[in-house]
Formats: sequence, structure tokens, C-alpha cells
Amino acid sequence: MERIPAVDILDGRCVQLVGGKPGTEKTYGDPVETSERWVKEGARMLHVVDLDATLGLGENTDTVIEIKNKANVPIQFGGGIRTVEKARELLQRGVDRIIVGTLAVEDCTQNTGKLGEIAKAGGRNRIVAAVDSSRGLVVYSGWRERTAIKTTDLVNQLEDRVWGFLYTNVDVEGRMMGVNMKAIKEVVDSTKKPVMISGGISSEEDIKDIEEAGAWGVVLGKALYEGKIKLR
Repeated sequence: MERIPAVDILDGRCVQLVGGKPGTEKTYGDPVETSERWVKEGARMLHVVDLDATLGLGENTDTVIEIKNKANVPIQFGGGIRTVEKARELLQRGVDRIIVGTLAVEDCTQNTGKLGEIAKAGGRNRIVAAVDSSRGLVVYSGWRERTAIKTTDLVNQLEDRVWGFLYTNVDVEGRMMGVNMKAIKEVVDSTKKPVMISGGISSEEDIKDIEEAGAWGVVLGKALYEGKIKLR
């Protein structure tokens, strides 16, 4: 199972939030230098998120591409990718996989066909759907918009449109208090596609349980930065 460090960018800094809420961030330095550090420690892939773009405060695309070029490992990138044009730009600039949340929800609920357009431009195997969940229901748009859609229902609807899924339990994100294994297992069991897990992972035991549940990978955030989990 892949262990993937998260590099979240806000106002030019590498940060970690609690529950995705602005104002709760703790800063961990320069995002490019941080990315290189994780690669030196053995990361085979990086998970990069543009929080400014997610929150509508700006964007850090050039920094993301710099991370890609200097880290020299595959990166998956998300944050504010809400148009086909933006997705195409990132894929053309070398991002290995893009992560789409709001766009994926709208593709299902409004039948926009945007995922199909992106697939034609870069290939379905370069699209990851972010399935963000609070109390078992899907949230989107930086976790500010709530729906009545069950998490597993969204996964089922998107199965044929994406490479795989990133499942985040917003209720435990950034709190380092452990994971909800029942919810994780439900998502993993609902699809044959690869599933990555993020949110609340705080120990090697959590990682072992997630691996046994059949997940493809884990995205490691605050617990990694605080030294509770070692990448190696």
C-alpha cells in the first residue's frame, strides 16, 4: 500500500488545517523544500493541494509545477479544479493525476459530462474523484456545501468515469484522533477501483487496519508532519 505525503499550500506556505477550516492552520515551511524532503525520506508519490484555489483566494499552480519538476516523482494534485480548461492545463503541464471533487459531484448531479471531456483530453487513468464525507454524506466546494448523497452512492455513480477515489472523512480530518474503519471499509468494498484514504490517520495501527481493509494507499498529513508516523 502506498504511503503518500500531503503537501497542502496556503498563502505560499506548506500547512495543515483541522477539519479543513481556515484559521486552524499550522505552518511547516516552504512547500517545494518540504516536497523534496519527503522524497528524500522515501516518498514514491506526492499529494499536493492548493488550498488558496479551493477557498477562492488565488492559486499556486506555478509552485505545484515546480514541485513536480524538482521532486521527480509522480504527483496527484487537487484544489479548485472546477473547469475542464483548468484540468486540461494541469495535465498538459505534467501533473500525473488530477483530483476533482466539486466537478465530480456536479458531473453526477447535473449530468455535465465534464469528466468525459477531461478523459478525452488526458485519459481516464489520470482522474481521481475526491469523495469527501461528513456523517456519511458527501460534502464539496472546500467542504462548505453539503448534500444528501450517500458516500457509497457517489462512488457507484463515478466508478466508470475515473481511475480511482480519494476518500476523506472530514469529521476526523487533521485531528489525529484515529479513523472510522467502518466507513472506510464501506467505501473500499463499494468499488473495484483503487481507493486512497485520508483524514484522521494518526498511528501505524491505523495504517495497518486501512491496508487490511483493501485500500490502495493512504494520504498522510498532520500525523506525518508532527512525527507520529514515520514515512520510512
